[in-house]
Amino acid sequence: MDYLKIFAPATVANVSCGFDSLGFAVDEIGDEMTFTKTTEKGVKITNITGANLTYDVDENAASAVVKKILNEANADFGIELTIHKGFSPGSGLGSSAASAAGAAFGANQLLGNIYSDLELTKFAMFGEEVACGTPIADNVSAAIYGGFVLVRSYSPLEIIKLPVPSELRVVAIHPQVEVKTKDAREVLPTEIALKDAVTQWANVGGLISGLYSDNYNLISNSLVDIIVEPHRKKLIPFFDDVKNAATKAGALGAGISGSGPTIFALCKGDKIANEVYKSIEESYKNTGIDFEMFISKVNHEGIKILE
Repeated sequence: MDYLKIFAPATVANVSCGFDSLGFAVDEIGDEMTFTKTTEKGVKITNITGANLTYDVDENAASAVVKKILNEANADFGIELTIHKGFSPGSGLGSSAASAAGAAFGANQLLGNIYSDLELTKFAMFGEEVACGTPIADNVSAAIYGGFVLVRSYSPLEIIKLPVPSELRVVAIHPQVEVKTKDAREVLPTEIALKDAVTQWANVGGLISGLYSDNYNLISNSLVDIIVEPHRKKLIPFFDDVKNAATKAGALGAGISGSGPTIFALCKGDKIANEVYKSIEESYKNTGIDFEMFISKVNHEGIKILE
């Protein structure tokens, strides 16, 4: 293989109660990337569209990952890379993760598929560190594995792929405001009460149990975040209005995607998802803030080859 084009999906991380440990991939939006094998060693970005990103090989999350994986494999070839961003950086939908995960996947294909999904996740985490300063695994693992994932451990890294109920849908709104990951982390408490920790652990367990048993009521009852959301929602204008509109329209639950500002709502079935979409849209249209929305199934396969 000397060339391929891939789709790397956007992802929702944290999923309310699962801060830095739960995530899932979406079908509707993502990045498209191409990889061309070259006789000259090294990495070169030849084109970036859809966002204003650096062409510096060591500072771009995608090219930094490609460089690292080629060096690790002692490859006797190089790669030319193009990136089309299908959604905005800073949206809370794993923009840098899509680039980093897509880069690891694409480079691995040209190497003959020598690395496992777990190893690709580790490479992609390096890209997250380049982009954000922290090697977080929730977004990149969701993009690579597809579906819902649990980051059970970082040391050693252990990723568990979780089942996805067939009728599960996500509705998301991306208000056109900026929430920096650094700021979103700085507002978090450094200590929490034991009773709050117990409640949060129980919700994570309940959510995972609901996914395994197709129990939408249990999923709904477990989509509660009492630790992170109360602090971060202050950074997102009209968050409570969106959440209330979603739940009143029948959503299982709603929360902050990643560090925001995107707000996601999980729903059972297309009919309710469409009602939730309309309700959220109605709640936000007179705020004076531009926004984008989408409805999507959960992406089961993760990154996929387009050509």
